[in-house]
Amino acid sequence: MSLYLVESGLNGEVDNKNDFESKVSSIQEKLKENEISLIEVQVSKDFSRVFFILEGEDEKAIKGNLESQDVSIQLIKEVRLVGKELNEVKKQAEQVNYLVEWNIPEELTMDNYLERKKKNSVHYAEVPEVSFSRTYVCEDMSKCLCFYDAPDESSVKKARQAVKTPIDSITEINAD
Repeated sequence: MSLYLVESGLNGEVDNKNDFESKVSSIQEKLKENEISLIEVQVSKDFSRVFFILEGEDEKAIKGNLESQDVSIQLIKEVRLVGKELNEVKKQAEQVNYLVEWNIPEELTMDNYLERKKKNSVHYAEVPEVSFSRTYVCEDMSKCLCFYDAPDESSVKKARQAVKTPIDSITEINAD
């Protein structure tokens, strides 16, 4: 089984936490029927963007299943989890409130990325108010998503500077 990132827009059909949770519950039921596991889902504070992490046999099955439920797919990529064990993420015990996206430079390989991450991660200690949680790296090395718990966006930026890693976008996650 592989992990997949699916980015979606809700097209204005969901604008509050209750409706979002109801929609996700419905999606999750159908996924289970097709032996696809919803590992986690995060939604932007304004409910405009959704980030699903799914575990399944292949991209085609995941795409077909979501599209049959009127989920608009803006991106689907196979990903690797870095910084946490999958079983820990499945427990959903850790809160995150910021998502940083980084479009990885073409010359960076997975091995180089992992080596760099290991070397630089110790610098998170320089910004104790920010808690790094986990990263999903696209297997094609096109981008990564890093999840944080932080008091504000400027703290996240400070943490990224400490670990010498750029930011292409920051999304505040609905953590209520």
